[in-house]
Amino acid sequence: MILIHERICQWLGHLKLSRVILMVTVILFVVPLFTHYYLSKYESSSMALGSNNMRHTLETLGDLSAVNVGDLKIRIEEMLRIKASVSTELRELEERRGKLQKEAAAASANADSVKAEYARATAELQRLRVSADQARLAQLEAIRRDSPELAPPLPILPSSPPPIIPPAASTSEVHCRMHSCFDHSRCSLTSGFPVYFYDPDVFSPLIGAEVDGFLKTTLRQTLSYNSHLTQNPNEACVYLVLVGEGFPSDKTQTSTNKLLLNETAIKSLPYWGGDGRNHVLLNLARRDLSVGSGDAFLDSSTGRAMIAQSTFTLRQFRPGFDLVTPPALGPPGGDVWSDCAPMAPARRLYILSFQGSQTPATGSHKDDDQSLIESLRKMASQAPSSDVFLLQFDCDPPIDKRAVLPIGDWGLCGTDRSRRAVLRDSTFVLILAPADRDYASTALLQARLYEALRSGAIPVILGGDRIQMPYSEVLDWRRATLSLPKARVTELHFLLRALSDADLLAFRRQGRLLWERYLSSVQASMDSLLATIRTRLNIPPHSAAPTMGAPAFNESYYPPKIEPPAVDTEPEETLGPLEAPYPSPSYRRNYSVSLLNGYELWNDWGEPFALFPQLPWDPPVTSEARFMGSAAGFRPIGAGAGGSGKEFSEALGGDRPREQFTIVILTYEREAVLAAALARLRGLPYLNKVVVVWNGVNPPLSSQSWPESGAPVAVVRAPRNSLNNRFLPYNVIDTEAVLCVDDDAHLRHDEIVFAFRVWREHRDRIVGFPGRYHAWDLNFNNGFLYNSNYSCELSMVLTGAAFVHRYYLWSYWRLLPAAVRDYVDQYMNCEDIAMNFLVAHITRKPPVKVTSRWTFRCPGCPVTLSADETHFHERHKCIQFFSQVFGYTPLLSTQYRADSVLFKTRISHDKQKCFKFI
Repeated sequence: MILIHERICQWLGHLKLSRVILMVTVILFVVPLFTHYYLSKYESSSMALGSNNMRHTLETLGDLSAVNVGDLKIRIEEMLRIKASVSTELRELEERRGKLQKEAAAASANADSVKAEYARATAELQRLRVSADQARLAQLEAIRRDSPELAPPLPILPSSPPPIIPPAASTSEVHCRMHSCFDHSRCSLTSGFPVYFYDPDVFSPLIGAEVDGFLKTTLRQTLSYNSHLTQNPNEACVYLVLVGEGFPSDKTQTSTNKLLLNETAIKSLPYWGGDGRNHVLLNLARRDLSVGSGDAFLDSSTGRAMIAQSTFTLRQFRPGFDLVTPPALGPPGGDVWSDCAPMAPARRLYILSFQGSQTPATGSHKDDDQSLIESLRKMASQAPSSDVFLLQFDCDPPIDKRAVLPIGDWGLCGTDRSRRAVLRDSTFVLILAPADRDYASTALLQARLYEALRSGAIPVILGGDRIQMPYSEVLDWRRATLSLPKARVTELHFLLRALSDADLLAFRRQGRLLWERYLSSVQASMDSLLATIRTRLNIPPHSAAPTMGAPAFNESYYPPKIEPPAVDTEPEETLGPLEAPYPSPSYRRNYSVSLLNGYELWNDWGEPFALFPQLPWDPPVTSEARFMGSAAGFRPIGAGAGGSGKEFSEALGGDRPREQFTIVILTYEREAVLAAALARLRGLPYLNKVVVVWNGVNPPLSSQSWPESGAPVAVVRAPRNSLNNRFLPYNVIDTEAVLCVDDDAHLRHDEIVFAFRVWREHRDRIVGFPGRYHAWDLNFNNGFLYNSNYSCELSMVLTGAAFVHRYYLWSYWRLLPAAVRDYVDQYMNCEDIAMNFLVAHITRKPPVKVTSRWTFRCPGCPVTLSADETHFHERHKCIQFFSQVFGYTPLLSTQYRADSVLFKTRISHDKQKCFKFI
């Protein structure tokens, strides 16, 4: 009944009021007529009956009439109730209809207002676009006005070197300098410093010597890796000639074991040009460190060619022109960390050691080393028992008397293995200059320096005020060695004891850096030699070749895009603008930085010092060169000092130009997890590009739909499955800031933007979220262990969610020893620890952790590598192995954590214009 009533009400709701009134009126007139007709019918039928039944009929009719009248009354009352209900509902419907009409009129008026506002907004947007185009044009004009695009200078290089160069102003060979004996017309600023190498197998017989086979093969191989080598002699700036280690081809000379340089033969080299300008004569001592092979040019005329060797006299050496090189005692190239001793402990068994035997010194230009020896012995005898000296001034067994040594020089005792054992136990090692004061350097002295730095013994050079060190014009040896005149030998013990443990480790660390980078191998020595000459000429190096990432899809194929699910919740505040991608500012100082700053870098104490020329492992000539990085420490050039209020917020931390960042995601065949990660990046401010490193064996499915992230997505396929691929410096990365993220890391947009702001104030560090630390193993005392517990300090920030500078991606593959990357591949672990080791080794600064986030949870993700129970045991071993490779543990602990000043702080609307922090 209720259902019928509801349907009637619905039906009545659709009727008009006039029709309802008409219907009710009709019913009120028809029902009485029908009742009257029915009663009349029964009355006429009763009259047709017989007289005998009339009474009975009348009684029956009377009863029926009474019944019909009662039903009729009930029906009428029911109809009246329906009428009242319908009337009430009709009144309610009328009221509702009036309200709807008013709302429709208001909506129509609002729509007109919105249309007008849309028209005004469209006009304003068009005006802003025009203004933006005008501002962009004005910016381009300003850039062109202030930093014009200069065309390369006119070529100054002749088409081919002339057979005979006309002589310049009269200049003695002894007084040769770069301005007087070098042809700068062959080395233009934009030439790239091309170097031509005379093939030893072809030209050595002309020189009159038989060059050592190891040096010939090694030099030819190592120079082939140098980006400056050219096979076209017509365009060369410098010509290399390998003279030694040479042995006389004339067997009659074996009595003196001295190489007599064939001046006629060497001057007949095809590109000698009459006087040998722009030529470098290489004499690399290796097997025989005597004067015979160490000084091949004594009393010889070499014209205006540079000389590079280990043995020089003061009369022969031409400062700023000739080069002192270390002996070729190391391997051809490669990792040399296994030859080094650990840097710790700071103090070793012997405070000072020396082993050597001196040849007699004659002539007026000699020092009396006998009194020096007596002073040293007296110092050792009077030293306290805690200071142990090992001073041996006579070799046992004696040195071969047939060896020809420089006059007054000190020969090496024992074998390389025995000397290495003593040096590994020595805090300092004594190096005595030759008694003959005519010598500026000898091969034996350079060999002692080489062995001392290799074993971590700090060299103490007595008489070093006249000694020339290898590549001293670009390397600051004061940070790695101690130098005293022989007259101050009595102060030696006091000076050694005055150095603290921190100073000892700083000396040892710098010494190992110089040895590894510039002296350890033939390749390192030759690269340093060429870089020194190039630095003299102020010619920038070649930029490092970028890593070309193989695209996972064809150029004509684009994966289908799907819109990410809409998010109903609005952010509490604006995190930043959503802008079109733009790269970091180009580095335009590649030709002027050497003129302005020379080779000055910044050491661990914040002081500038000349360090090293840029070698083939130079950073690309882009914005990375701001760091001028080396493992001795650097600081960003022009780092922002911060700002205040609105300016600070707009600069995103520091008074630097605006910039964006690139997100690098490493994934392994987890399309669903990757799709969720890309979807979470939708609407992220300052995002330049997303680089997906596909680490899987199988390529991604072409049918896979990729969610729209709001920024360009480049999917590159790695050559093999390796965690090291996370740090490949791909050419598609256009920004200095790189956010390394795991595909299963969940980060909010405000956390990412805040970490980006913090990184802009600490551009030389790792800035990220999950913090870890290393702790000393007290139980077994065998090194540091990896710890992921919550603590009040940290020394690592995992690169599964961290910002790093693009320079470190390049350094990971050029500066980090290959043994570290091989170890990561072997255990499929610890690439984040390796990056923390590298950055701490370069900067000597701890990382920066942001926010209170410590771990990441991904409940719906497949099992990860970190879920393996052996994960932490492998990370313990990684720290210990990396410490062996570096020689020490470079990680530094900190209790500093960066949090936003106004995080979750309610600010009134009128003050938000001044405070726009997260």
